[in-house]
Amino acid sequence: MTVTGIITAIIVGLIIGALARLVLPGRQNISILLTIIVGIVAALIGTALARAIGVADTNGFDWIELIFQVVIAAIGVSIVGSLRGRSRTR
Repeated sequence: MTVTGIITAIIVGLIIGALARLVLPGRQNISILLTIIVGIVAALIGTALARAIGVADTNGFDWIELIFQVVIAAIGVSIVGSLRGRSRTR
């Protein structure tokens, strides 16, 4: 992965993490930094999944890839938020 690819993944991760917080109902017990990290990981996993299925390289904007990324990020934020919430109550 090139430096440009890494910077792009970070920027996309910021956006994907923020979208995941907006998609989930209620308040998440997760910091914004952790949300960004989950977003970056979700962006990379979503891209890999979209490429494996064959929908990552299309003409124009890749909406299906974005949907994969947001859904994976929402699941990740939900899981990490629930784990952090449990650790605080103990």
